[in-house]
Order: sequence, then C-alpha cells, then structure tokens
Amino acid sequence: MSEKATFKTWYDKLLSITKRDPRYSLQAYYFIFEALDFTVHKLGKDTSSPKEKDRHVTGKQLLEGIRVFALQQFGYMSRPVLEAWGIKRCEDFGEIVFNLVENDLMGKTTSDTREDFKGGYDFNTAFDMGFKFEGKYDVKMDWNSIKTRKR
Repeated sequence: MSEKATFKTWYDKLLSITKRDPRYSLQAYYFIFEALDFTVHKLGKDTSSPKEKDRHVTGKQLLEGIRVFALQQFGYMSRPVLEAWGIKRCEDFGEIVFNLVENDLMGKTTSDTREDFKGGYDFNTAFDMGFKFEGKYDVKMDWNSIKTRKR
C-alpha cells in the first residue's frame, strides 16, 4: 500500500472515531499521537525492539508525558487548548487512547485499561499552578468565570 493510501486509511479511521464519539476533536487525537511519541523518546524506549516490554508505555507514564508535552507546546494555554478539544480530565486521555486501540491505531498490553488514566492529576494544578504573574498586580485566573461572563 502506498504512503498516501496508508495515510488516507489512517485519517479515515480517525474521522470515523470522531463521528462515533464527538466528545473529542480530531486535534485531540493528533495530540495524543504526538504526546506518545514524545513520551516514548523521553523514556528512552526502543521503538524498533520486537519485545513489547522494550516499547511499552504505561498509562501513568503517558499521562506524565502528555502533561510535560502540553506545557512545552502550549505553556499557560495548555488547559484552555485541551478543553477546547474536549479534554477536561485525565480520564479523557484514556478514552481517546482506547478509542485508538479499539480502531487498531494504537496498541495495548493485556494489563492496560482505561482505569490506568483515572485520578492521574488535577488539571488546575498540572496546567495552571506553574504560571505565576510576577508583576506588581495580583492577577488570578478563573477560567470558569471567564467562560461564563456575560459580554
């Protein structure tokens, strides 16, 4: 199969996932692939090894990789970007991963479950707390009040 045909098949599978499960945008799925690649390389995994244990990333490892990767890519905008894609908690990452697994776009071991993504970290702490305004004003961000503010 040509590279173009392979991409079309892969892309068509992603589109069908987003149609069946519209909670998450197409960008969220792309981000998970990139975050997985980032995590695999950060952990020094051997992606060419035939042994699953040499390549495997656990749910907890992936969650941490996602957090670090999001902060590198989006900085203080990480949480709003993820929320715009439908991701509001760690369990959402698990849902996306298992949507990919169920459509043969990602692999898993027999011990991997959606439960691996439960209670990973609090989004406010993980994505907002590291950014502190150092000016003379005390600026506090409350995204919920910003989103619900009447214009």
